[in-house]
Amino acid sequence: MLQWRMTSRADIDEKTLLDYIAQAIKNEEAGIKWTPKKSEKKEPTGLLAEALSADKVFKSHFDALTPGKQKEYIEHVTSAKKIETQQARIDKIKPMILEGKGLNDKYKK
Repeated sequence: MLQWRMTSRADIDEKTLLDYIAQAIKNEEAGIKWTPKKSEKKEPTGLLAEALSADKVFKSHFDALTPGKQKEYIEHVTSAKKIETQQARIDKIKPMILEGKGLNDKYKK
């Protein structure tokens, strides 16, 4: 997958553009397709796993989230090195999970 951004006519290099087109035609004829790899499903570990097993309502709401939102929360909590920071993050995200919100939903429109 090649990408080339042009903002003016002067940015276009004819030789390079023709090379890209030829390569795209060869790939199409050869049947080469690019497919993104799916990431592995992450399971909660450490303090997050303990918090989920201790509170059934919290766990049910966490399980209701999409796999992407679950992964965001798991990575957010497990990226902290100190136990205190992990616990603080769990305390912070618990109300968001109970509302069904993702970690970065406030940035999405």
